[in-house]
Amino acid sequence: MHIGEHRDPHPVTMAGVRRGVAAVRRQRSGSRSGRELVGPGTVQPDPRVVEGPPGAGGRGGGPGGPGGPICFTGEVEGAVPIAGAASPGQLLQLLRDGRPRTRAALAVETGLARSTVRSRLDALLDAGLVNDGGNGASTGGRPAGRFVFNARARAVLAADVGATHATVAVTDLTGVPIARDRLDLDIAEGPDVVLGLLAAAWRRLLRRAGLESVRLAGVGIGLPGPVEHSTGRPNNPPIMPSWDGYDVPARVAAELDAPVLVDNEVNLMALGEHATCFPEVEHLIVVKVATGIGSGFISNGVLHRGAVGAAGDLGHILAPHGGDAPCRCGNTGCLEAVASGPAIAAALRARGIEARTSADVVGLVRSGSLEAGQATRQAGRDIGEVLAACVSMFNPSLIVVGGSVALAGEMLLAGVREAIYRRSLPLATQNLRIVVSQAGADAGVLGAAAMVVQHALAPAVLDQQLA
Repeated sequence: MHIGEHRDPHPVTMAGVRRGVAAVRRQRSGSRSGRELVGPGTVQPDPRVVEGPPGAGGRGGGPGGPGGPICFTGEVEGAVPIAGAASPGQLLQLLRDGRPRTRAALAVETGLARSTVRSRLDALLDAGLVNDGGNGASTGGRPAGRFVFNARARAVLAADVGATHATVAVTDLTGVPIARDRLDLDIAEGPDVVLGLLAAAWRRLLRRAGLESVRLAGVGIGLPGPVEHSTGRPNNPPIMPSWDGYDVPARVAAELDAPVLVDNEVNLMALGEHATCFPEVEHLIVVKVATGIGSGFISNGVLHRGAVGAAGDLGHILAPHGGDAPCRCGNTGCLEAVASGPAIAAALRARGIEARTSADVVGLVRSGSLEAGQATRQAGRDIGEVLAACVSMFNPSLIVVGGSVALAGEMLLAGVREAIYRRSLPLATQNLRIVVSQAGADAGVLGAAAMVVQHALAPAVLDQQLA
């Protein structure tokens, strides 16, 4: 079933968390600021959910009740107030920073009565989400007990799926990988084959990590094509036509009995870079340059998907020098048709240099080929010309360039920087950094895990499970 839409107008960022903490302290000292404390990464549960198969209850532990787990397709941004009658799920947000706290400290931070804090902690302790963190320093009497977030209370399954391979991982509730693997596959074999391979790989990883009996928080999957955010179904994906409209969440939920989230791979790269490498950056663009070209936007610390999940499709914007170059999407002159790995390789073949893949291009650049370096830098310029418009519209403070072609290093980045700094106004670029990916090949799988954690630990989801 589909549940009615609700969006909180105040998306959570770490800056917002800090402002909220200060607000509660002012409120306790008599200030009437009206701002309330929120926990880091706090979100409302996704209202666009699909129930899992009837009777498929159990391991996933999703909030679907007797009808089984739910398949949810993405997080909904929004702050949940923690001041006042904080629920157990809301209280957990404070503990997610990993710092042990006493009941007294939690009472001070939240403004709750100690008896209320005690009852909320009891619920979290019973669920295994909080552990005894030992005793604090004694002030003369018996040392007060401390409590700490248990990141191993649930396991997260994550996958970053490409055209010819996938990275799969099992992580804890902070998104830190416990076990991971890389699979060879062919996306053209279709969803039944590929999703079956992923499920088998996750089971192997769970066995390897000794986590077969651990409850699953959810499953996050990144796919190499457009994904309709409201359903988790691929929508006319150019390199995976047999996947069009396929119900990925329902298929995986039936296999693993856990909540499932699906997004396109570049959105998850953006989440991964932001969550693990640049958490302090509120506005950034992550660009993937590989077989295709795409981008993910983080705005005010929150992933921006647009109305239906199509935001960031950079590769199919008309390139200034695209001409009549045919694109696999059916149009001509797209950025992907002139600046992707295969497009650079085609340009080199036209000069009599053998190159077929992105890896061939990178190998030639690294070996010192002047022609390959020039072609790669021109691709960077073409990408930068399109990104310059994004810089003017979006005003990011950071652009991260990843994907297999980014392994060519400064040759690609120099072209991107050249075009952006030439085409954008000085104010838009005065604090702009353009860097190569810090998470590298793991960005997508880390983002898939972050997406699950963000939703699974949303207070409303936890409170329904703990009720």
